[in-house]
Amino acid sequence: MLLVIALVLDAALGEPRPLWDRLPHPAVLMGRLVGACDNRFNRGQSLRLRGVLVTLTLLAIGLEIGWLIHILPDYGVVEVAALAILLAQKSLVEHVRAVASGLRQSVAQGRAAVALIVGRDTAQMTGPDIARAAIESAAENLSDGVVAPVFWYLILGLPGIVAYKLINTADSMIGHMTPRYREFGWASARLDDVLNLIPARLTALLIALTHGWVDPAPILRDAPKHRSPNAGWPESALAPVLNVALSGPRSYNGVRKDYPWVWPEGRRDPGPDDIDAAANALWRVWAAMLAVAVLVALL
Repeated sequence: MLLVIALVLDAALGEPRPLWDRLPHPAVLMGRLVGACDNRFNRGQSLRLRGVLVTLTLLAIGLEIGWLIHILPDYGVVEVAALAILLAQKSLVEHVRAVASGLRQSVAQGRAAVALIVGRDTAQMTGPDIARAAIESAAENLSDGVVAPVFWYLILGLPGIVAYKLINTADSMIGHMTPRYREFGWASARLDDVLNLIPARLTALLIALTHGWVDPAPILRDAPKHRSPNAGWPESALAPVLNVALSGPRSYNGVRKDYPWVWPEGRRDPGPDDIDAAANALWRVWAAMLAVAVLVALL
């Protein structure tokens, strides 16, 4: 029932600016902790071992913080607040819809909006490139920011969701295949892959079921082609629902990457309306998760 309340609170309030303009968001605090570990330990010899130890320490810290909040004698008030803060449904939808709004005004404004939610180069993006990037971000972040946190809360309670978010933050900051992080960030990247293994596939299933589309063949065909072991699953489910080809060529740090298409049969000229349709799909999945949470609470 705490999860039910938290899902509704997050959907209603999102990220209240008056609050987070005055206080550091927990995601910011997690980022500072990971950054401090990076600055302190990403040096010298045995970088992979150092990264493993840092990752295990972050995991332990997340579990401990979650447990300490859980045992507070406050009838779950702080736990509900923490849960709502650690979910990202409304903020995700708002960021995705902002790309559609920007693109409707101009390509330049669409580029500016999508640059806030993707890591690829945006300066030369066309309208369809912008729409495709926003839809892919919606699918991937639905898994990372909503389904996976809910999954780990149902499995391990508040310690599970706090630990997951901390590892996910570490992966986003140091889990890169760059000279600086190839060794030190290896453990956080691999652990994040493991933690998202089931949620990513569950996200694909939820997208398919909530849209009355249950043919697994395209998902099983396209998801393994993705450069990520997990991100391809929600993308390969959302692409047929929208009938839009996702992934494909893009540029990172000035280098063009010719990635294979996900749902190559789909349209390759998506626009703002397709972005809005992706946002609507996010709400369908949220509603399904809320229904499941209510059912679990009543059992």
